[in-house]
Amino acid sequence: MPKITLTHVTKRWDKFYAVDDLNLVIDDNAFVTLLGPSGCGKTTTLRMIAGLETPTSGRITIGDRVVFDSDAGINIPPNKRKVGFLFQNYALWPNMTVYQNISFGLSNIKEELPKYDLEARRTAALIEALKKPEEVVGTIRECVDKKGKLDVNKAHIKLIDHYEISIYTAKELMNYKLHEASDPAAVAAAKRAELEKKLDAAVKKCFSEGCTFDKDYAYVKDGNVVTEVRKLSKEEIDLSVRRVSRIVKIGMFMDRYPAELSGGQQQRVAIARTLAPEPSVLFMDEPLSNLDAKLRLEMRSELQRLHLETGSTFVYVTHDQMEAMTLATRICLIENGLLQQYDAPLTVYGRPNNTFVADFVGNPAINFIDAKGSQNADGSLDLSIFEGFKAKFVPNAPLSLDAWYAEQDSSDEARKEAEAEKAKQKGYVEKGNKDTLFRYHVATVDEGEDYGDEVEVGNDDFVIGVRPEFIDIVPDGPIEGEIYSAMPTGMETTVKIQVGRFLLTGVVFGGVLYNIGQKVRFDFRGDDIILFSRKNGRLIAQGRLTLIP
Repeated sequence: MPKITLTHVTKRWDKFYAVDDLNLVIDDNAFVTLLGPSGCGKTTTLRMIAGLETPTSGRITIGDRVVFDSDAGINIPPNKRKVGFLFQNYALWPNMTVYQNISFGLSNIKEELPKYDLEARRTAALIEALKKPEEVVGTIRECVDKKGKLDVNKAHIKLIDHYEISIYTAKELMNYKLHEASDPAAVAAAKRAELEKKLDAAVKKCFSEGCTFDKDYAYVKDGNVVTEVRKLSKEEIDLSVRRVSRIVKIGMFMDRYPAELSGGQQQRVAIARTLAPEPSVLFMDEPLSNLDAKLRLEMRSELQRLHLETGSTFVYVTHDQMEAMTLATRICLIENGLLQQYDAPLTVYGRPNNTFVADFVGNPAINFIDAKGSQNADGSLDLSIFEGFKAKFVPNAPLSLDAWYAEQDSSDEARKEAEAEKAKQKGYVEKGNKDTLFRYHVATVDEGEDYGDEVEVGNDDFVIGVRPEFIDIVPDGPIEGEIYSAMPTGMETTVKIQVGRFLLTGVVFGGVLYNIGQKVRFDFRGDDIILFSRKNGRLIAQGRLTLIP
């Protein structure tokens, strides 16, 4: 499967930059989710890779093939990129059966394809099945109802799935009537002898033409598979349709119409139709948003399994961070057209690059606590939090705040210089949707309206990020709080603890009940507390936060 590389890809409409100088590498067989709030540029990114949207500038490669290059004037159309699409709207043809919906695209394919002897392949499949006649009989008899009547359609599906054959081969196998014979083994042996002669004749004919067969009965000459420009045969189309129907488990619905299916079943049909042409990359734009919560959970599991079975590269757009966390091998988090972080889900959750990433990923949301303080000689920080409480932050790795800020200032200066150079170039358009520092939210009891007033901050101003699971309610905790609200769900209870005018969200696992107004003591546990700079919102370090009573 191909690797996808985006190099300095930009898409703008007039002064609005939907995607701004994006550099991204999607590895072979990865499951990448493009995550972010509405309007951040994730769908535009997907559409540019797929060829549905033309970038303003940049370069996109799929595998070793350049599909877009603004400088070289290359722009390969979507139908030539060998990619599949799955969108929020399933777009199934209501007047077509499930089988017709899945096969519709396959019937329009005309390209250079291997030359097969499909009759020889079908003959070989029948010979293989007839080696175990009792297995064929058993599979067919499973489809007999309590009244002794055989469900022929069900028997066809069973044979198709068991032997991975086409409907035409399954019908021929049924016509041998092994299930009606008094001696199925004898009938099978006689049929096998006939078929083996037929296959032997096909092999000799192939050899007379200077070719041999490979394992799939494609013609091979001088070590290379012989190809020809042609359409897919009915047998090949059926094999493809049956293959994908097995993957998504809709084999019994082939003769139904979309209106006769549930939402989840329609989704499976849409997935099967997308997989049928065997795309090297599968693009999905919020495909589960039309489903109810329970079905979405089931389909997430199905998509994970599908990714493993198909071996394709999946690129998935969502604004649901739970979907991104559970499905992806890597998350690409975008805001205002800019890449914020590109990492494995647990890295994005546990070590976010900035306050925006920390706030966007996680449910319940992370707790932000304003802090002010200074660094000690041993690297620890003495902090003041909650308007008067003292705390000590001990980083996990050696940290020099002065060196960290110097590096950040140098990086920012280099970025400004690069922007200034870019502004001098011909055709430069200034970005209208300006990049601003993310305004994180500190929860309080009486929250007034946020007027966006600028607050002057320095190098001694920090933001502490505490995930809800790192708040421990313990009898000997260093700080006392009051239960502001408690929401038990059975497996866990989400609580809000009031400390002065501030609110902290915690998660208590197990069936624990709390009363509103109840006094509790708590502490912060573990060494995964996050320290951000309030000045630029970026991650400084992870470490342990000790409250001083």
